[in-house]
Amino acid sequence: MTDIEFQTPAGNFQLQRLPRRERELLRAWDAADEYLLQILAEQSIQRQHPLICNDSFGALCVALHPFQPINWSDSLLAQQACRENLQHNGIAADRVEYLSSMQLPASGIDLVLLKVPKSLALLEHQLISLKPLLASGCRFFIAGMAKGMPASLWKIIERIIGPSKTTRALKKAKVITVTVNPALAVPKNPYPTRWKLEQSDLTLVNHANVFSREKLDIGTRFLLQNMPQTSGPGEVIDLGCGNGVIGLLAARQNPKAVLHFVDESCMAIASARENYQQLKRDASLAQFHLSDGLSEFADQTADLILCNPPFHQQQAVGDTLALSMFQQSARVLRPGAELWVVANRHLDYHNKLSRWFSAVALVASNPKFVILKASNT
Repeated sequence: MTDIEFQTPAGNFQLQRLPRRERELLRAWDAADEYLLQILAEQSIQRQHPLICNDSFGALCVALHPFQPINWSDSLLAQQACRENLQHNGIAADRVEYLSSMQLPASGIDLVLLKVPKSLALLEHQLISLKPLLASGCRFFIAGMAKGMPASLWKIIERIIGPSKTTRALKKAKVITVTVNPALAVPKNPYPTRWKLEQSDLTLVNHANVFSREKLDIGTRFLLQNMPQTSGPGEVIDLGCGNGVIGLLAARQNPKAVLHFVDESCMAIASARENYQQLKRDASLAQFHLSDGLSEFADQTADLILCNPPFHQQQAVGDTLALSMFQQSARVLRPGAELWVVANRHLDYHNKLSRWFSAVALVASNPKFVILKASNT
């Protein structure tokens, strides 16, 4: 069992990750969280309503709750974890304000604490969006683990916000102090990006944090080449939908099906919603769910689930989210209905799916990917 005791200059707190799993091996914070809080304490920086960006499971917001921080994130799970960790530590829910990545904070921001996201496109989008909203004299800190901070990170920061100074590494973490240069012109925001789907009349909108935002990823392409054929009314779910391309093709194949686009990323759902509008299809036949997987779906209500599951959560690589999706799918599918999954061959999802499904079969394979279908009678 991993450590849940988060020790900070502001006190000690118990923190847990989402989704919950038995024998959790990862902590709900990292050394960059610890280092950033240490620097704030050493410099006696205390400002009301600091803007905290990309707080993975609420570590920074929980520690700084006396200052009523604003939690700005693209991840529903991250913000749910923050709420649960506040409650677990006996902290009032209203000590933190939540904004999704599709919303902008109010102007006059005088303290920014930003954790480096996995996607540098998201970082670039955030910095461009924030620059006009910063107050004169704003203090700006960016923290991350050294392995997730490529050299291009500093170029992005200094091009948009201003010059920076970086601490020495501590427990493989670094903190960047950025001096806001108001004379720097705000670049044009390149996001969302758009690209034409091959062999299609569709042009896909992709907000900054959407997986494979510049072209069709090869796993999705393989699934699209081997899609199950459906007809007539039914409930079809694109689980972990990203920009929604799998659900779009399923909708085109079966004009009578109700399509559910499900993702925990605000930008993914926004992208899928915009892309669906190109189909000129009955709007009532599509529903968009910003959700922790299928947690909002009733038992035995789906006729088909299509999934290209994620293989990381924030910076951590692992199958926690994928396994949660498989378990939820077994509950939500009707008897005999199928979950179709595309995945890298080495992930051994065939055996993992067998934990929840009585029948797991190989549909197609190539040197890199497999497509599996799973069902219960």
